[in-house]
Amino acid sequence: MDFDDSRLADPAALRLADPVLRPLAEAGARVRREAALAQDSLAALSGEGRPRAVIAFGPEARLLRAVLEPICPVPFLAWPRLGLPGWVGPLDVVVVMGWGSRESCAAAYEAVRRGSRLIVACPPDSPLARQSASSATTLLPTSAQDPLAAAIVTLDALHRLGLGPAVDAEQIAAVMDRVAEQSSYALDVTVNPAKTAALELADAQPLVWGGSILAARASRRISEALRSASGRVVLSADAGALEPLVDAVALRDPFADPFEDAAPELRPVLVLIDDGLDDEAAAEERSRLERLAAQRDVTVCRIVHDQGSEVERYAGVLQQGLFAAAYLRVGLGRLLDEG
Repeated sequence: MDFDDSRLADPAALRLADPVLRPLAEAGARVRREAALAQDSLAALSGEGRPRAVIAFGPEARLLRAVLEPICPVPFLAWPRLGLPGWVGPLDVVVVMGWGSRESCAAAYEAVRRGSRLIVACPPDSPLARQSASSATTLLPTSAQDPLAAAIVTLDALHRLGLGPAVDAEQIAAVMDRVAEQSSYALDVTVNPAKTAALELADAQPLVWGGSILAARASRRISEALRSASGRVVLSADAGALEPLVDAVALRDPFADPFEDAAPELRPVLVLIDDGLDDEAAAEERSRLERLAAQRDVTVCRIVHDQGSEVERYAGVLQQGLFAAAYLRVGLGRLLDEG
């Protein structure tokens, strides 16, 4: 389906997009709500001793690892499989996030059976909460609607155990609110960065890159959203994998008639996620990608949030990318297809 930029200003099309746009606009409120619900449980964690290791399981376990791994004073493992590693025991902390999938309940069951310290972020009435109940379990009461909000509460819990950086849920929520305001459906494309990004991606096969650990994590989440919104191939990868793809792009024909073909050509667009935390190697990779894109006449779409803590920056770039994907969906008319 062709992209129609008039849909981005069409009240009827934007009303159809409400089920997609509203949850993004309410992301900051969900973070505040989850943090408030978990306050008593978080306060009880202060002053506990340091574990031997931390094992995390759930939809945002890799986000926890990305935040903690560079500074965590004990080994940290994001575990993707059923059950737990054989060495996990009473000296370790197991973190499980979710609702009650077979995998999450299996991880909680094993942690209880082995006497591990267990931190569970889930709804209090969920199968996971029932499976994980024990004297060594701390339940962080969160909803099942927003894995990112639950992960932010879990990061706060790990900070209180002396394992990670301080996490200010209010500041993170404020960042999300600002992105929502700047990406409001009521704002024209000329002042709405998310709609602008959607236009840049209208006829594109996006190649998404993030330099820092958290920017790379955000690039994968944004790629998933763009893939779902467009039904196209979207690749998130490191610079070494993307450079040959950019270098292989044919230069545009300056004499080509854009109205000659019924379907527009899908060209790669380089999406650069910038949280301002590139190290020296990442900065060089970014420069190489930008130079190569300029040489091959490849459009560069930039998603930037370089203020605040690492998690605030992550939330900022992620929300911008998710809003851009939502408006890409609107412009392609895929909301109409989905009824």
